[in-house]
Amino acid sequence: MKTISIPLGKRSYPVWVQQGLFKKITDLLKPMNMGNKWFIITQDKIKTLYGNELQKKLKNSGFNVKILSIPNGEKTKSLKEFENLHQQLLNFICDRKSILLALGGGVVGDITGFVASTFMRGIEYIQIPTTLLAMIDSSIGGKTGVNLNLGKNLIGAFHQPRAVIIDPEFVSTLPHREIISALGEMIKYGVIADVLFFKWMDKNLLSLISNKDITLLEKAIIKSVDIKAKIVAEDEMENGIRKFLNFGHTIGHALETVLDYGTLVHGEAVSYGMISAGYLSTKKTNLTNKDYLRLKSAINKLSLPRLNGLNNKTIIQIIKQDKKAINGKINFVLLQEIGKPIIVDTIDEGIIKSSLGKL
Repeated sequence: MKTISIPLGKRSYPVWVQQGLFKKITDLLKPMNMGNKWFIITQDKIKTLYGNELQKKLKNSGFNVKILSIPNGEKTKSLKEFENLHQQLLNFICDRKSILLALGGGVVGDITGFVASTFMRGIEYIQIPTTLLAMIDSSIGGKTGVNLNLGKNLIGAFHQPRAVIIDPEFVSTLPHREIISALGEMIKYGVIADVLFFKWMDKNLLSLISNKDITLLEKAIIKSVDIKAKIVAEDEMENGIRKFLNFGHTIGHALETVLDYGTLVHGEAVSYGMISAGYLSTKKTNLTNKDYLRLKSAINKLSLPRLNGLNNKTIIQIIKQDKKAINGKINFVLLQEIGKPIIVDTIDEGIIKSSLGKL
């Protein structure tokens, strides 16, 4: 088992990665079971695939555990569902010693973490990501929150989990698009932090897309987690280099919002956002056309869904409401070169619209 530490002082925690880890999950959780109540929060599909099995495993090992299921889909990450989960926890007499288990993808992890951050002013939770994207991104770093109609993650808090448990074998039940989505984020890690990893991803991308080599996938997961762990350890509250993780997200989030979270899944939207940010970089930060084309070529291997009829005016309005905008200035993470990001807030709307034309 690979253990990657997130060193944050009293808030430090391990990320455990291993094929088949779900089968021995009770061994990991037993030291934390002090007769307290445990609550598995998951979505309907995941409950059928893994949730009922997890509840049975824990009950057979002496855990006092209940399972709470929320509807499938990004729209579930709402204030309404957030309130509903609080009410259910109160009905089951959850207390400050209780522990929440976020079993699912980014939606489950984000809303469970936000509930944990606010219920009785904060209780513990553990991330058990079942999607590849959540494994390498949202389960790590303590970002929690819900969406509003005007944009993603506009309400939330930093609340670090007690542990993250990653089993690459969960990927076997994922739809192909979910794998593509996560590979876009993996490309991002190389682009912002490690040019050698970017080259490795580009070389192995078609093999990873086929999802036939779980050992290769595990290697990519471990490297992605390691990159994010180092960034989070240095900048937990996103005041400095953690902002670089938003590469591709400014336009990516806007695309998700304007398309009503249906046309694109998150990593696909971010991948398009990276193409846009790469083009902006050639205009604002002297990224070479060669590096831009290398980035675009890697992303094009993902065979993203085609975009038709984007409303550029609406996208610009959404970007201006993004939580990364400060004093009306739109902050973009751009590239000086692959592996060397920079934040720029002096981009006019005309250039942004031109970058959307590259999608």
